Amino acid sequence: MKRISHWIDGRIVEGTSGNSAPVYDPATGEQSAAVDLASVDEVDRAIAVAEAAAPEWRATSLSKRAEILFRMRELVDANRKEIAAFLTAEHGKVPSDALGEVARGLENIEFACGIPHLLKGGYSEQAASGVDVYSIRQPLGVVAGITPFNFPAMVPMWMFANALACGNTFVLKPSEKDPSASLFIAELLASAGLPPGCFNVVQGDKVAVDRILEHPTVKAVSFVGSTPIAKYVYETGTAHGKRVQALGGAKNHMLVLADADLDMAADAAISAAYGSSGERCMAISVVLAADSIADELVAKLADRIPGVVVGPGSDSSSEMGPLITAEHRDKVEGYIAGAGDEGATVVVDGRRAEGSAGYFVDPTLIDNVTPGMKCYDDEIFGPVLSVVRVKGYEDGVEMINANPFANGTAIYTRDGGAARQFQFDIEVGMVGINVPIPVPVSYYSFGGWKASLFGDTHMYGPEGINFYTRGKVVTSRWPDPSTSSINLGFPETR
Repeated sequence: MKRISHWIDGRIVEGTSGNSAPVYDPATGEQSAAVDLASVDEVDRAIAVAEAAAPEWRATSLSKRAEILFRMRELVDANRKEIAAFLTAEHGKVPSDALGEVARGLENIEFACGIPHLLKGGYSEQAASGVDVYSIRQPLGVVAGITPFNFPAMVPMWMFANALACGNTFVLKPSEKDPSASLFIAELLASAGLPPGCFNVVQGDKVAVDRILEHPTVKAVSFVGSTPIAKYVYETGTAHGKRVQALGGAKNHMLVLADADLDMAADAAISAAYGSSGERCMAISVVLAADSIADELVAKLADRIPGVVVGPGSDSSSEMGPLITAEHRDKVEGYIAGAGDEGATVVVDGRRAEGSAGYFVDPTLIDNVTPGMKCYDDEIFGPVLSVVRVKGYEDGVEMINANPFANGTAIYTRDGGAARQFQFDIEVGMVGINVPIPVPVSYYSFGGWKASLFGDTHMYGPEGINFYTRGKVVTSRWPDPSTSSINLGFPETR
């Protein structure tokens, strides 16, 4: 049985806690590996190593940091297929989806390569007589990332690229469900020339998470996961004096107005709802269909679903893979069963026969959904698309803004005025106009509002640079000693 361990101080370190967790191939349901679960002592060791490496890494020139990140960019690019293979084997993503994940993560490394420019401060000469004032941004020290199972390569890249570029050292706690990609990334960083101790991986569960949140040496924590855990991470981390950005769950709505190109909208909804088996925090899970076109749109959605090829990543024809675990599959199937009981119409039922191999749920379409139903209120995180019928623009916007989640949303329309008004009115962090999954490019920042984000900074991009640094303002004077005098008042600038 394959054993997946930690990466500490530039090498693989086998776990000593005696605790482990199974890692499965979701396409078959068979256990493929066992991952070590770190004890408090093992987490402490990784943090101590990161702390010891921090002074030298902080003192490393911006040009040298950029050089290492450039090498990392080249190594990730050259090893796309190898990284994607880990994602397919442990998460279940089909290869095209896995390669897409790597590509989006790579964008963040490319952004971080521009760190010399990104860390430029400001300088004001002669702010007062003989006085200059300037601003600088400095690294925090040891920072940590706690990442989810649905993007085991991309989300770590969201975090460590900027964190390392800014001069911090990093401790990663990946999901124990698909941990192998994290170790391969660690090996690539070492090959790129990153000094030992600057990037460490501790495999683990809640024990590791809690220790990271409590450890006084860790200055900041980045998290992506469900809203209840995001809230816990934010509250626990900040209670221990840390800077925390915690991205939570979602219930992303797509508003389809009567004037929209319905074929285009249907294609987009299918792609955004069922890509990666719906296990995306930016997946479209609710279509708000204007009453006048709702029947036609539902028919177009239902017609397209049989064309989605569901199967293991080992089959090159597969477009959608399994869910991550048997428990999660059963939970998703429970929502499908409950929808009918609550009065919704299950137009396409994706549940497979009991005893089917792997953790598959086929694309599912549910019509006549209303707020208050569990299939509407909860984040299902599976290939389940709900259709809610609305009167029009105002009704749709009101429903979106009333939802506690506010990660992403989209509008489909040919009316430029309606689209512009939508981006003005909507209380959601990421907005798509005829774009179903509006994930920002790496030089903007990713994050929602309300229950989808805890903390005041979004992930990666410019806000990521701010998160992993602290601002400092220096006021300096180099006076002629002959002009020195005692002055108990405020410095004069005029």
